[in-house]
Amino acid sequence: MLYGICNLSIVPLRAKEFDTSEMISQVLFGEHFTIIEKQKNWSKIKLTFDDYEGFIDNKQYVEISEACYHQISDHKQFYSGEILDFITNTKDELTTIPLGSNLPLYNNQKLEINSETFLYEGNVLSEKKPKTDILQIAFTYLNSPFLWGGKTPFGIDCSGFTQMVYKLCGYTLFRDAKQQATQGEVLSFIEESEPGDLAFFDDEEGIISHVGIVLNDYNIIHVHGKVRIDTLDHSGIFNADIQKHTHKLRVIKKMI
Repeated sequence: MLYGICNLSIVPLRAKEFDTSEMISQVLFGEHFTIIEKQKNWSKIKLTFDDYEGFIDNKQYVEISEACYHQISDHKQFYSGEILDFITNTKDELTTIPLGSNLPLYNNQKLEINSETFLYEGNVLSEKKPKTDILQIAFTYLNSPFLWGGKTPFGIDCSGFTQMVYKLCGYTLFRDAKQQATQGEVLSFIEESEPGDLAFFDDEEGIISHVGIVLNDYNIIHVHGKVRIDTLDHSGIFNADIQKHTHKLRVIKKMI
């Protein structure tokens, strides 16, 4: 078994092994993974955080040893808490990192990849946070543009948004909305929901295709063109800008 880690800021994870293939997700700095299959130019990988699989360009990651992989996995997880920041190596070279990047083997402002040490002086998130903090983290992404497969404030999709918000609060969600809908506890009525719960929405075929985070006073924060706040009712999401419902409610689930 081979192992790898992302040593660049934001790397596309693609459905197939070529540059024009659909970007199904992104691999952020410091995320480590197993390498399922290594080809000449591409590798099929499985991310350790959520078991998500896809193809990554061989030039956009570095291999790590099995011992290093397990050391990172067993170490307490730390994440960058700034919308955009940077790390420096021993040569004072900068690498930008977005919100939610992993900080492998972080200790006293230092992190390590393959025995190379980096310095990070920004805000660090590491502890499980109370449910009330989910909204504060979610608001950090307000007005971020929609990007299919995106996971950062510079472009994000609906399930990438919910996954990253929960990740920064210390909780693990699957990557896609239909996968996230298999987690948590079903609530019978919208009135039972609390801020921080997840609302799921289905398409015309009944397939769950959208997710958002429940707010106070029957509002929801979700990604529709951008990260925005709309009204949530028994029918779904009502967009006041266009005066119509945009998503049909399927279920609300309590994750924590």
